Amino acid sequence: MDEGDRPGTDGDPAERRAASDDDGEERGPRDEPESDGPAHSGDPADPADSSDPTDPVDPSESTDSAEASDPTDPADTTGPIDASEGDESTERHDFPGIEDREERAERGRGGSERNETESLLHRFRHDREGVLMWIREMLSSVAIVLVIGLILFGVSGVWPPMVAVESGSMEPNMEVGDLVFVTEPGRLAPDEADNDVGVVTYEDGRTVDYRTFGSYGSVVIYRPPGRTASPIIHRAMFHVEEGENWYDRADDEYHSAAGCTELRHCPAPHDGFITLGDNNAAYDQANGLAAPVKAEWVTGVARVRVPYLGYVRLIASGQAELSDVVATTAAAEPGAVDERGTGTEFDAVGGRVAVGDPVVSGGGSIASASA
Repeated sequence: MDEGDRPGTDGDPAERRAASDDDGEERGPRDEPESDGPAHSGDPADPADSSDPTDPVDPSESTDSAEASDPTDPADTTGPIDASEGDESTERHDFPGIEDREERAERGRGGSERNETESLLHRFRHDREGVLMWIREMLSSVAIVLVIGLILFGVSGVWPPMVAVESGSMEPNMEVGDLVFVTEPGRLAPDEADNDVGVVTYEDGRTVDYRTFGSYGSVVIYRPPGRTASPIIHRAMFHVEEGENWYDRADDEYHSAAGCTELRHCPAPHDGFITLGDNNAAYDQANGLAAPVKAEWVTGVARVRVPYLGYVRLIASGQAELSDVVATTAAAEPGAVDERGTGTEFDAVGGRVAVGDPVVSGGGSIASASA
């Protein structure tokens, strides 16, 4: 064959390449393993494709790159570090979730304290036993007493508005341990009173049929000058004027004088009331307990008594013992009483007191202030 007939030696080089490609297709794929590399050795290789994904990665390389990209690396700062940059506000600004959690925790603590307070208040109001119940009952009792005392003060106009009877000179119309409600002189005065203190005497009470505490006239609470003991609670018998000879007006049963010169405070040194304990044998002026009671000595007028309640005051002040109270209330028996209130009765230890004998404790029936 002539050289000009060789297809691979003559002709255009492009035609030779095409012929070579056609010849390769006819022969089939090569037995060589496929490569992800470029089709032509002259083309540049892709750097991403040149690395084998199965190759092990050096951990130091990733660490170095992480350190290089760490925003908190102090090497990245371009100036001096201000100490204020690390304060709480910066931290909360950098980490807003922390502030939210702290606020929620604060609200939780406040809610817990509020719940504990509400629970304690609920127990205080509703417990039926235990310390809280006793405290509640005690405070309630004190509050009730104070409220009643304020109401009574508003009505009576005098403080304290109640007195506790300490002795038996007004028995049986007033007993030891009675609590007596009083009003200031002139307040709630009856129509029968013809004086500024609102007192109706025994003498006038018989005329107009005015009675209080089992007999005629008003029972007054008075304190003469110089008396340091409790005030005296006795009945006003009649009124005298200064210089008056009141011997003829006096009942012989309540004095032993033969005339005015033998009767104390006669003639009367000043205007005032002649007073007597219902269970006493002599006028207060005849036995020297007090001069005629001036109007300004009168601190109150008795209105109502409550039996036994005054013992609370007497026991608290040490003027009575609980055992004495029990013995007195168990042994006392009422006796016959005339219109003046004298009578026969048992004393605290069961001994009999003679009719008309005075029962005086510290100078008569005394009223102890009871708040």
